[in-house]
Amino acid sequence: MLKFDFSVQIRGGQRVDNIVIGGRDHADAERKLLQMYRHCEVLSCTVRHPQEKRPRAMLTAGISKPMAK
Repeated sequence: MLKFDFSVQIRGGQRVDNIVIGGRDHADAERKLLQMYRHCEVLSCTVRHPQEKRPRAMLTAGISKPMAK
């Protein structure tokens, strides 16, 4: 599954960046985006490829570790 990084402008005029949504293709991801942000305007969209790694700071902060029971 591909991941798409969207920047949108919502109805009130505020800009929301870095919305990452997975989908089979661009149309599928945009459909999911419009379900969450109705009446928004898509400003940009880039594809995140699977080989891209998360920033090291996120890994050292313990974000990638599963929660203990």
